[in-house]
Amino acid sequence: MRLIVFAVVSLVMTVFAGGASAQRWQNADLASAGWSIDGLQAAQDYAASLKPAAIMVVQDGKVIASWGDTTRKVNVASVRKSLLSALYGIAVSEGRIDHDSTLADLGIDDKRPALTVAEKQATVRDLLMARSGIYYVAAYETADIRKNRPARGSHAPGTFWFYNNWDFNTLGTIYRQQTGEDLFQSFGQRIAVPIGMQDFSVRDGSYSLDRSSSHPAYVFTMSARDLARFGQLFLNGGQWQGRQVVPAEWVRESTTALSQPSDHKSGYGYMWWTLRTDQWGQGGAFNAGYGGQVVAYVPEKRLVIVQTVDPSQNRHGIEMRDFFQLMRKIVAAAP
Repeated sequence: MRLIVFAVVSLVMTVFAGGASAQRWQNADLASAGWSIDGLQAAQDYAASLKPAAIMVVQDGKVIASWGDTTRKVNVASVRKSLLSALYGIAVSEGRIDHDSTLADLGIDDKRPALTVAEKQATVRDLLMARSGIYYVAAYETADIRKNRPARGSHAPGTFWFYNNWDFNTLGTIYRQQTGEDLFQSFGQRIAVPIGMQDFSVRDGSYSLDRSSSHPAYVFTMSARDLARFGQLFLNGGQWQGRQVVPAEWVRESTTALSQPSDHKSGYGYMWWTLRTDQWGQGGAFNAGYGGQVVAYVPEKRLVIVQTVDPSQNRHGIEMRDFFQLMRKIVAAAP
């Protein structure tokens, strides 16, 4: 009955995009806010050379810059993982998921060759940190992941970090199994509506299966202005207009460098990357999706920066080094 009620409520609330729950962004007064107009123009010129679909810059919850079509929805690729991490924070705090449960506890397996007894000792927390030690074919993985994937059984659960779509996809399965909720309906009711997203619709979500694995990727399609709200939510410590949408402790822990990948300069938390403190100050984090989809926030400047890319208009995408160069120009223009 709980699942049926949730589904009915969600159906009403998640074909809601742009409805009564939506909130309009307010624009900042750049002059009174102390921004360098010339600096922002330099950032905009550089952004134009990268060919994003949209760039959105928010400070103190108000729009500083909005370049391109911030209403256009794109497949956000791996940004999806941070969206799911937020749902996990809510579910763990409500006792609906125990992130210290093992895969064996939860009855999680995969197609042949099935998981080993040792692999099933991986915990939900291990998967959140990309430390499961389960190196299995997964939906939506890139050629680099396939090329660099370690051999099955080469690392015990919890001991080795590897950016692993099997972990991320299986977390989607676990969430649906343990809560009885569809991911997209859950995100709509628990996050999109409370923070006033204008364009999100459950109908834009989809699941993508690989024939070798039982666990589908969950594909989110969202606009830049809605992603900016999600970034602002985390910059606010999980609060939105006085309501604690995502537990503050989860926001802090999930955006802490729990792993320091040897081949990256950024740390990794619970499906979030951390910004380098020597460049961006304390507490900054970002998520990044294939092709150049990015949501980043910089607490010391009270900034949220979003970039979306439409593959139909920019088939080569935007490299992260170019996005960070754009971030530097934006931050340099900030007061």
